[in-house]
Amino acid sequence: MKKLIFTGLTAAALLSACSSQKTETAGTEQTAEITEVQQEAQAFLDQYSTRYQELYTRSAEAEWASNTKIVEGDTTNAAATRRANEAFAAFTGSAENIQMARTMLEKKDQLTPLQVKQYEAILYAGANNPQIIPDVVKARIKAETEQTEKLYGFDYRIYEKSVSTNEIDNILKTESDLKKRLDAWNASKAVGPNLKEGLLNLRQLRNKTVQSLGYDDYFSYQASDYGMSREEMMDLMRQINEELRPLYRELHTYARYELAKKYGVKEVPDYLPAHWVPNRWGQDWSSMVEVEGIDLDAALKPKGAEWQVKQAERFYTSMGFPELPQSFYTKSSLYPLPPNAGYKKNNHASAWHMDLNQDVRCLMSVEPNAEWYETTHHELGHIYYYMTYTNPDVPVLLREGANRAYHEAVGSLLGLAAMQKPFLAELNLIDKDVQTDEVQTLLKEALNYVVFIPFSSGVMSEWEHDFYAKNLPADQLNKRWWELTKKYQGIVPPADRGENYLDAATKTHINDDAAQYYDYAMSYVILFQLHDHIAKNILKQDPHATNYYGSKEVGNFLRDIMYPGASADWRQMLKEKTGEELSARAMVDYFQPLMDYLKEQNKGRKYTL
Repeated sequence: MKKLIFTGLTAAALLSACSSQKTETAGTEQTAEITEVQQEAQAFLDQYSTRYQELYTRSAEAEWASNTKIVEGDTTNAAATRRANEAFAAFTGSAENIQMARTMLEKKDQLTPLQVKQYEAILYAGANNPQIIPDVVKARIKAETEQTEKLYGFDYRIYEKSVSTNEIDNILKTESDLKKRLDAWNASKAVGPNLKEGLLNLRQLRNKTVQSLGYDDYFSYQASDYGMSREEMMDLMRQINEELRPLYRELHTYARYELAKKYGVKEVPDYLPAHWVPNRWGQDWSSMVEVEGIDLDAALKPKGAEWQVKQAERFYTSMGFPELPQSFYTKSSLYPLPPNAGYKKNNHASAWHMDLNQDVRCLMSVEPNAEWYETTHHELGHIYYYMTYTNPDVPVLLREGANRAYHEAVGSLLGLAAMQKPFLAELNLIDKDVQTDEVQTLLKEALNYVVFIPFSSGVMSEWEHDFYAKNLPADQLNKRWWELTKKYQGIVPPADRGENYLDAATKTHINDDAAQYYDYAMSYVILFQLHDHIAKNILKQDPHATNYYGSKEVGNFLRDIMYPGASADWRQMLKEKTGEELSARAMVDYFQPLMDYLKEQNKGRKYTL
């Protein structure tokens, strides 16, 4: 799970289209007279957008260099990145730009809806970097860089031997010896204490930054990007949790008994000890289940890594999307570096919109296996989203997802679609007549998608809400984390974890992608709503066995969602496209056959949630 590096607050190729304003009336289009206020508003937007795009591109290029060529001991890239980010911050947060946006928004009833949205984007970008308090902004950028370096530069050790986080994750996925599991889990939390002072400092700087523009706190600022107050966001998160709670309760009971059996523990615990589950934060338990009959790794290996990227592109072009620009292949970093490269790169998969125009790239380390096969389809979902909303109707400042969650939802939707059996059979990656246990497939999916919801919408969102909005006291940070973990996930620490630990901070997003983890929870809900609609209303197929390949109708449906970028109202779009408001209904329906199976399995077992 990682937050992708995609369009920040937005801006790109200048739009001449804004000089003659169009309005839509009762289905007919007519040109309206442009008022003097609108002309003045547009002149500023044009000028601002050009400069924004310029600085955004420089920042993206510097970040790209920092992520694709990491030379130990060489700080040239880091220094260049900091300079580019500071210049971008100084522009977006300049007192004049903020003042102009405020002045224009006071006359918003005289502006076009598209102009209003752009001025709101200017103000939102400015609130994160306000130059009315330049020292605070500079201190925050510096503190964030230092915190990230502390986290990624940490030396994790088991039995005095240095280990990578990948090695820790593999132990938690495969090891049956509880002692070894505990040692690995403890090692994964050792970085926390080193991050406490930095995180408390960041809270103060982040809150101070946005408070200077009238936001109550940093959490409220992040939630406002959805047009919601923090209370509305938390209510929505609790609603999603409630809707999925019955299914999660069954999964939790099932996991306690199955894992106790696996580890040879006679007395089944009421709550899951944190080191029992196959993930450092208990957010994904899918490796508990292997589905027999599908061996994608073996089918993909002989095809090679390049085939996977090209095949993902063919998936999109089959639905009517254009081919990727040639520059995507020449400028991206798609495969692992050769052993003798002499430098390293970031191995997290991410999609980049470099100039908010035609330069789109992926940073990946594709290898021919199932995980990278799904990831490649997911990342190209972001790329095609960028390409689709880069059009003359969408101003630079609104070239991003309808909301932050939509980008993830689209990527995950195409990742899910690429893993369904009829599609895999069409590609000859599995035998079309292969018999697989459908319930086991659903169980594996639920241990990923459903198990993630209490962590994302519950533990992470509630903790960060309390941290920023309630100023959670420094001597209660770990206590609160484990209260929430027990309440939402039914997970408890292996032993007492006092305030000398800071287990929340071991999650990267708490440090460097703060107060927006609810994006992921929302993206899963939207993903299932979109998939449910596509399967039932467009393809007329079972949602568990779809094949999007070659369907121009599915392509058109997705293109309609992607085309307006952030110029559309995300709630309205969801309602128009799927016929319903944001709701976990489709997700609950998808896993309904599993619910019956789990209830049968859990007969006579003790429920504790």
